[in-house]
Order: sequence, then structure tokens, then C-alpha cells
Amino acid sequence: MREIALTLVGVGWRLALPIVLGTMGGVWLDRRLDSRPWFALAGLGLGTLLGYYSVYRLLLPIIREATGKKGKG
Repeated sequence: MREIALTLVGVGWRLALPIVLGTMGGVWLDRRLDSRPWFALAGLGLGTLLGYYSVYRLLLPIIREATGKKGKG
């Protein structure tokens, strides 16, 4: 049970970090290329997708264990 609790602590970071880094990278590119807001929006979208995928991959074994399903994720 403690292992699951520790895993869940990282969910916020796994979601937030790609979103923040993607947006910051997009803003940096927009400033360099004078193309506001396109790269910032693309970075936000890509970071959001990567963040949710990372959380999905983190929680998939826990969900499978709770439901009793086996398989490769």
C-alpha cells in the first residue's frame, strides 16, 4: 500500500513538468523567431499530451492490479 501511495505522489509532477517545460520552450522559440503565440501553443499542447501519457503509463499497473487484469502495458 505504501508503494502505491509513493507512486501517486509523483502524479502531479509527471503531469505538470512536461506542460511547463513545453510551454516555456515554445515561448522561447516564439521570442527567437518572432512567431507569437504559435510555438507556445504547440508546446502547451505537446506538453499536455506527454504529461497525460506519462500519468497513464504510471497508473496503468496500479489499475490492472486493482481490477485483476494481467497484460503488458
